Amino acid sequence: MTFLLSVLVFSPILGILLLLLTSKQHESNLKMFGFIGTVPPLLVSLILYQYYASGASLADFTIKNNWIRFGNLSQYDAKLFTVDYELAIDGFSLVLVLMTALLTSLAAFASHSIKKEWKGYFVLLLFLEIGMLGVFTAQNLVLFFLFFELTLISAFFLVGKWGFAEKEKAAYSFLLYNGIGSAILLIVIMILFARAGTTNIQALTHIITIGGVPTIAPISATMKYALLVGLVAAFAIKLPIFPMHRWMVMVHVEAPTPIVMLHAGVLLKIGAYGMIRFGMGIFPEQFKSVAIYLAVLGVINFLYGAFMAFIQTDFKRVLAYSSISHMGVVLIGLGSLQAAGVQGAVFQVVSHGLIAALLFYLVGIIQEKTDTSLISDLGGLAKTVPRLSGWLLAGSFASLGLPGMSGFVSEFLAFLGLFKSEPWLAAIGSIGIVMTAVYMLRAVLDITFGKEKEKYEHLTDLNWLQQIPAGILLLLIVSIGVYPSLLGEPLQRTLDAIMIGIGR
Repeated sequence: MTFLLSVLVFSPILGILLLLLTSKQHESNLKMFGFIGTVPPLLVSLILYQYYASGASLADFTIKNNWIRFGNLSQYDAKLFTVDYELAIDGFSLVLVLMTALLTSLAAFASHSIKKEWKGYFVLLLFLEIGMLGVFTAQNLVLFFLFFELTLISAFFLVGKWGFAEKEKAAYSFLLYNGIGSAILLIVIMILFARAGTTNIQALTHIITIGGVPTIAPISATMKYALLVGLVAAFAIKLPIFPMHRWMVMVHVEAPTPIVMLHAGVLLKIGAYGMIRFGMGIFPEQFKSVAIYLAVLGVINFLYGAFMAFIQTDFKRVLAYSSISHMGVVLIGLGSLQAAGVQGAVFQVVSHGLIAALLFYLVGIIQEKTDTSLISDLGGLAKTVPRLSGWLLAGSFASLGLPGMSGFVSEFLAFLGLFKSEPWLAAIGSIGIVMTAVYMLRAVLDITFGKEKEKYEHLTDLNWLQQIPAGILLLLIVSIGVYPSLLGEPLQRTLDAIMIGIGR
């Protein structure tokens, strides 16, 4: 069974091979093979989830093979300065893998808006999926970094080639900011490797948190703090945290709809995953000291994103700043250092991934039908395209945290945790909850029930095929909101390990 994670991560290569063997003139075949390439990872992730739900251990799927050796220190320890090919999965990464596979399949399904060079587009999309799946299953920092870089390269070309008017500017901005984050992350990995002689996540956690393990060179308390700050900075750019956010707004506005679905739904979550898995996991004691600063930054993110979303005139920019605001909830939950808050942060990672994918899918259809996403140019769509308007209203309710939907659960838990630890900060941050309802309802109600535009009287509504992605995403959003244990049970062991690490 150990081979299953390798199949999960690398099975999109089958789709890539089919695409490469297909003539670029056969567009229907390219579309079909592009979608088919995303199906195997989805099936494998469902098998993994079913296996876990049956009560079996996910440790059965761990794989570890010899890969790279630097030097020869076998006389001291055969494991020193070796990087193995090692993949593993737990409840936290299982949820993210399942979300990644699902959103990639839905993005491929929604790629009808792409009008040129289908072969190159789907090849890059499948490489992007390999990178995303690899990030969430890698068990050493070097392998994590390689998969992380694969996502950057694939996303750069997908945005720069198939985006909208300022696609090249958005792509280079994406590459510049994330490249800086990658450089910082690589420096941290190199220092850890040089000092500890390993990049295995479990081994590093043991060395940093428990000690008593011989290392090549000592890792002082000061160095531990510096390494944590480096990790937080690297993943803060990816999340993103104000003021390192402008690149993300450009990408959300200029990237093609399927890629924005994946960027908002999955790629941003790598930043949160890194902070939780490596920041809280490897450096729990040091994380406790910087938690209050993260909570403050989270409140700033939450309020700043909400305010900026309120003053935007383009609905895509409203959703972009909304993503910045909602990523602040992740920081709020983590910074609380409370079980409820950390659980809310992890819930928010999944919840926002589903909600953002739904909203960007719908706004992409609106732009395709009307050739605009300006709020002032839209209006009265509830009359001409009632099904599309209904899905949009449902997505907006999920985004503003309506009870019974996943957004409510994640925000409630995150703020519950912060109210326990820093009530004054939580009180300030709760203003953003009201602002979220204001900017989201203002934009969506103007689009659906605003002044009707004569030029849109003959728009065609969503057909049943176009409603499939929206229906699947909304079903998951409501399911998590009504029955949070769908997420809570797989995540519990990871949350328990985190809380034990930080001494709570």
